[in-house]
Amino acid sequence: MNLARVAQILGITESRLQGLQETIIRESAWPEPRLIRFEKEASGVEAGTVVFENGDIVFGYPKIRRPLFLAPAIERHFSGAVAVEEKMNGHNVRVLSVSGETVALTRGGFICPYSTEVARRLVPEEIFEKNPNLVLCGEMVGPENPYVAKEVYPTDSIDFYLFDVAEKNRKGTAGVHKTHELAEQFGLKATAFLGQFQKDIAAEKIRHIVLRLGRQGREGVVLKDPENQVSPIKYTSSATNCSDIAVGFKYYNDYATDFFLSRVVREGFQSVEWNESEEERGERAQRIGESILFSMIETIEKKRAGENIVQRVIIHVRNLQTARDFEYHLRRSGIRALFDPPMPDDEGYQIGITKLVMSTNDKTQALLDGEMW
Repeated sequence: MNLARVAQILGITESRLQGLQETIIRESAWPEPRLIRFEKEASGVEAGTVVFENGDIVFGYPKIRRPLFLAPAIERHFSGAVAVEEKMNGHNVRVLSVSGETVALTRGGFICPYSTEVARRLVPEEIFEKNPNLVLCGEMVGPENPYVAKEVYPTDSIDFYLFDVAEKNRKGTAGVHKTHELAEQFGLKATAFLGQFQKDIAAEKIRHIVLRLGRQGREGVVLKDPENQVSPIKYTSSATNCSDIAVGFKYYNDYATDFFLSRVVREGFQSVEWNESEEERGERAQRIGESILFSMIETIEKKRAGENIVQRVIIHVRNLQTARDFEYHLRRSGIRALFDPPMPDDEGYQIGITKLVMSTNDKTQALLDGEMW
């Protein structure tokens, strides 16, 4: 690997790159191709940035910031029009071709064996034959998503939706319109384009969009500059905030305090900005309260009945080796999971996965046994 070239593309000095190799850069020899990845952001290089053994560099997808008071944030952040796309609730992947093989990178820079198999099935090879430096940034969603299983999307398995396009060895992305043009050209699904509005009316238009998405159980929106002059921002519905809270309290000892606090704070700011009536605020308060209490009660009662607190998902794979590799991938990511014996079907194999939520299991049992909080 040519360190001088890599440092130049990353925009840092060679000595700085060598120093980072001792702290936040991690090597990965499995699965192939070999790579090094940035575990954390440093010197302007995004976390999840990957340098492959052949010298290809894929920058990490930048973290999207979130306003709490939408109208003034739009006024401050955007210069003119605002393009609105749906924010989908799944896991973020970057799909690309390395030495002629399609791979899917997680946000953290790992090659995920399961996501890679899905990408090889859903992304036509032609797209990389014609654009070998292309990096497809997208969301994998659906009930067979082993990271975030959701049944609100139009698939009974798992699907890939393009939301941005980048290139190897270059920072930045192509922008909303070029992304949708590419998706149409190659028959890829893309996140829904929900409209483009001048910034003085955007907040009110977005409010109605977010309310509609919330009623459908969808997550929210991503707001982008049509000319790609500033970074995107995201804004979520009350429904998804409460859904997240419910999941968090179901596994209450495995989530950080900020996970809960940030979502409740979002609810407060949204209620004020939308000038809700007392009745509407009462309904919002009830949603939040039920998200907290009902999930906690379910967890406590299950544990008291002698059941383990687990997350359960069923996936399909074409190749059994994918399942074996994915089991190892979860283990190296710190996730304890039990894989059922594979069940053959018409398209390969169906496999049930049980993810063990150990901290919440142990804490709940200890509290039921009389341990102090």
